[in-house]
Amino acid sequence: MSIIYNFSAGPAVLPKEVLQQARDEMLNWHGSGMSVMEMSHRGEEFMSIAAKVESDLRELANIPDHYKILFLQGGASSQFAMVPMNLLRGKSSADYINTGQWSQKAIEEAKKYCAVNIAASAEDAHFTYVPALDEWKINPDTAYVHYTPNETIGGVEFNWVPDISQVMGGKADIPLVADMSSNILSRLLDVTPFGLIYAGAQKNIGPAGLVLVIVREDLLGKSIAGTPTMYHYKTHADHNSMYNTPPTYAIYIMGLVLTWLKQKGGLAAMEAINISKSKLLYDLIDSSDFYQCPVAKSDRSRMNIPFTLKNTALDNEFLKQAKARGLLQLKGHRSVGGMRASIYNAMPYEGVMTLVSFMKEFEKIYG
Repeated sequence: MSIIYNFSAGPAVLPKEVLQQARDEMLNWHGSGMSVMEMSHRGEEFMSIAAKVESDLRELANIPDHYKILFLQGGASSQFAMVPMNLLRGKSSADYINTGQWSQKAIEEAKKYCAVNIAASAEDAHFTYVPALDEWKINPDTAYVHYTPNETIGGVEFNWVPDISQVMGGKADIPLVADMSSNILSRLLDVTPFGLIYAGAQKNIGPAGLVLVIVREDLLGKSIAGTPTMYHYKTHADHNSMYNTPPTYAIYIMGLVLTWLKQKGGLAAMEAINISKSKLLYDLIDSSDFYQCPVAKSDRSRMNIPFTLKNTALDNEFLKQAKARGLLQLKGHRSVGGMRASIYNAMPYEGVMTLVSFMKEFEKIYG
């Protein structure tokens, strides 16, 4: 079988080593005689898996004890509602930074529960940049500030963490909330500036079906009236994510991914790899007048790289020939067109090299 490189935006490529280990343990996990898919979530076998996943995540991301780690279902989209339900805490409004389609989805859902102040937006330039912090207009009485550090569709990424106290003249009691679905664990992470981080698993963590939530303990237990039991973060925090049956197999795969990350040298080593991978592709795009990237250079994503061909009539031919070379899922999102290469942690450097080599050859023929 020829080598395949999967550039899908999600569900996305997983480390080959992880898939191989999952294959080997599929029918009999560590001599238990059971597949992880068959285990009781309250049995000692799975409880040991879940405990190690949390321990490894705390170690990799240096997560302090006063943050709860929750393994939930419903994907990141469920968090668009759970965040306001849990974090309004008697306030009537929340602030959102609008940098693309995932920000907009979060905004529209939050409007069902509170007034939403758009503190900054990049809509004026078709979401091709990150608004500078000194442009943010935060409501002093806001319940929290929500942003999306990496917009998967537009390929725009914050390469800095917002300092809300700086915007508010020293006031530091406004929780910062981040949807890190598409860049979590791809770079060094300090969770302490955040009140809450959430992330769908299917890009850098594991398979679809799991959403990770990291929440500061003091924000728990203050949900709005009428919040369903399953939508209270405190419900899951009080029961170590075992109030109901969690997505057990996805948690197990996440554990294998975390072990793989540790073997790679942790988040600092992975960030260096991601910088080199993205630079390789961006350098080619910038050196050519055949390919273009619409995103401001300072705000380009390391995870999702959109690009267009000078002659859009060649798009289908590009995708056809790329597929023949084993380069899959390069078509851009239907809302923006063009191409998009998603190069998450599990995409090897060799995959990006192969893509760059193909792009050079294609330009030589059609440029």
